[in-house]
Amino acid sequence: MSQHPCVVTIDHRSKPRVLFSGSRLVQVDLPVGTKVIYPKKPIKGLPDPRAAVRYALSHPIDSAPLFARLKPGMKLTIAVDDISMPLPPMRGPDNRALVINELLTILDQYGVDDIEIIIATAFHRPLSKDEIRHVVGRKAFGRFWPGRLYNHDAEKPGGLTSLGTTPGGIDVELNSRAAASDLVIYVNLTFVPMNGGHKSLGTGLVGYRTLRGHHTPAAVRASGSYMEPARSELNRRMVEVGELIESKVDVFHVETTVNNAMFDKPLAFLAKNEDELTDLESKAMAALIKTLDFVPEAARQAIFERVPAPYQMIGVFAGACQPVHDAIMEVCHKQLCVPVQGQFDVVIFPVPYISPYNVGAFLNPLLVSVMVEGYLHNLHRGVPLLKPGGTIIALHPCTDRFDKDQHPAYVEFFHKLLPRTRDAMELHKKYEADFARHPSYIQLYRTGKAYHPAHPFYMWYWGENGRQHRGRVIMVGADNEYVPGVLGYDTARTMAEALRMVREQTPDPSIACFRVCPLLMADVTPDAAPPALVDQAGVDQTVPQAQSLSQVADTNGETA
Repeated sequence: MSQHPCVVTIDHRSKPRVLFSGSRLVQVDLPVGTKVIYPKKPIKGLPDPRAAVRYALSHPIDSAPLFARLKPGMKLTIAVDDISMPLPPMRGPDNRALVINELLTILDQYGVDDIEIIIATAFHRPLSKDEIRHVVGRKAFGRFWPGRLYNHDAEKPGGLTSLGTTPGGIDVELNSRAAASDLVIYVNLTFVPMNGGHKSLGTGLVGYRTLRGHHTPAAVRASGSYMEPARSELNRRMVEVGELIESKVDVFHVETTVNNAMFDKPLAFLAKNEDELTDLESKAMAALIKTLDFVPEAARQAIFERVPAPYQMIGVFAGACQPVHDAIMEVCHKQLCVPVQGQFDVVIFPVPYISPYNVGAFLNPLLVSVMVEGYLHNLHRGVPLLKPGGTIIALHPCTDRFDKDQHPAYVEFFHKLLPRTRDAMELHKKYEADFARHPSYIQLYRTGKAYHPAHPFYMWYWGENGRQHRGRVIMVGADNEYVPGVLGYDTARTMAEALRMVREQTPDPSIACFRVCPLLMADVTPDAAPPALVDQAGVDQTVPQAQSLSQVADTNGETA
């Protein structure tokens, strides 16, 4: 199998790789033979996104056209993804705003005026006024805010309606406005394969009784990758919830996706192979690295956030949930998936300054673990990049800092609960329910800018399959020992030191570097099993043979 162009093998002529470590960039000399996996180049955006949206609405998949499902006087709710995706937020107009503008045009034409728009935040923090304006567009914002355009409130008294229980025993409660609607239109911006589909309503517009049924450590442990729905127990449970919802509520789905054009022209060189940089780009890279080393954290993050990402719409489909999601997944995979042959003893994960859960805030220590053992580990299809029991080397300063507005419950979880136990099952059984009812944290979620108090538990669970799969994590460049210690990580000052630590156990390790950002997924094909060694009796000696009864007799002379 020939190597994909996005997979680069380091040789003696290779330049140092430039990797994210929080809001800094560090230059790293990687060993000869290391496979560096780069993102694909951005797919060209649709030439006329508005026309593509109109076509999708009038030519849906496995559904009547939208206009045929409308009637004057009906109660209609538009639910829309929050700003946790894409990362960082895209340059306007946002995909969701384009879709909502076209929806409102059609709804006006057919006399539908009982309309409300709900941001499907689930247990995420409420979006600010400016963030909502960006997501839905100025026209919809001016018309509906604030009375008929608002964040979902999963703790609002009387705000949820029970729809029943799934075959697997999950209680399903849905936002009462949506549950009472004649039609719900869900508008997605699907950035990673975990999102979209039945997860949309089954997570975004529900409450704790429903979320506790699929956001569990057992569900994540049982998922090969929650970025690959076919291998995800988490997804299976969400589908179960979504199917029950759609058996009770009429839903029309609109899913969009974007390319991976994370960096605009001033920083576009960050997406390139370092060996392919022009002289001018190399100088710009060196200047950026030096600047980031000398400016304070807030200024460093602002450098990346000042210019919105120039993402472009590359797909839009409408209609029934699953076929629409399948169609958008095909486009996502075309953009994100890089074929990789084999698994590796060591995988290097650069951890950037941003995640879905800290837009506008610092990436706190708990979210660092979510990125390392959660998102980055799970960004694969087939099998993980890392061999079972292998070593993750991650780069991040692990600063002990939490945003006081967005993550107040995280502080107690990290400093009080994790030092007691890192066992996700124990945290789930002993502490989650009480935390989820914490009145002060709930008030901050409802009226402030905070994530729900159950959310830090979900973040710890999100890394559970990575923790079960890996051997250890070595954190390079941590500015303290306390945070990595709480997370159960070893530390190294440099990449060279981390690799020396690896070689103490694995003298000649195979190494891959997952060169995010921009976004990518590894489409991993495992190496073929070695040929069998068959003895003269025809027994495969590479397979452990069953012991005889005499070999397993216990001390009392009884057989096992």
